[in-house]
Amino acid sequence: MTDDNILLDIRGLHASIGDKEILKGIDMTIRKGEVHAVMGPNGAGKSTLSAVLVGRPDYTVTAGTVTFLGRDLLSLSPEERSWAGLFLSFQYPIEIPGVSITNFMKAAVNARRKAQGLEDLKPSEFIKLMKEKMALVQMKGEFAKREVNVGFSGGEKKRNEIFQMAMLEPTLSILDETDSGLDVDALRIVADGVNALRSPEKSAIVITHYQRLLEYIVPDVVHVLKDGRFVKTGGRELVDFIDRNGYDGF
Repeated sequence: MTDDNILLDIRGLHASIGDKEILKGIDMTIRKGEVHAVMGPNGAGKSTLSAVLVGRPDYTVTAGTVTFLGRDLLSLSPEERSWAGLFLSFQYPIEIPGVSITNFMKAAVNARRKAQGLEDLKPSEFIKLMKEKMALVQMKGEFAKREVNVGFSGGEKKRNEIFQMAMLEPTLSILDETDSGLDVDALRIVADGVNALRSPEKSAIVITHYQRLLEYIVPDVVHVLKDGRFVKTGGRELVDFIDRNGYDGF
């Protein structure tokens, strides 16, 4: 019997890049409405996990299964995973010269709607949606005309990532060290945007090696990743333990 409340189920996941095995047996179950934090030192495999879930072609899955809303996630192309409701906020967002944020988001939103069998948003509906979501992450209206991430500060790039997430309304958001390089004010704005999008049907994976972000986005489950394996899974108390003892305590 299947559990309709399970959003993502990972069993025995092994993955490599080239000849180097990085993930060495990951088990993880995320239910609807849950926020899971994945913490660990640099090189533990945190970003590899996010890359494998969204289908980056330079990583090879050598064993295991990943089921997303009852579908075999590993059989889907990166585009199909996005259309199915996966979203990745990059640690280092790339610049896309010559493409405005407005045109970029219009293409992304309508591509997902097409995959869902829906018509494109009318221009007036799209502009209204953009204004609403930009306000959510305190982005000025002038950003809509700017080229994607070109000339943006680190905080502006991260804020733009959360804006994209708000526009696409993914079922599962993966935040890969979104807190990297943010000052306290930018961190709070990003966290407020993420928290505003939480719902009983949507879930998130927050990947970080600092506890600071998790003071604002409170996780339901915390996983500690070391050397490609989860060495501990628990509640919010694990964040405090890591703050006091570091990762040597595991």
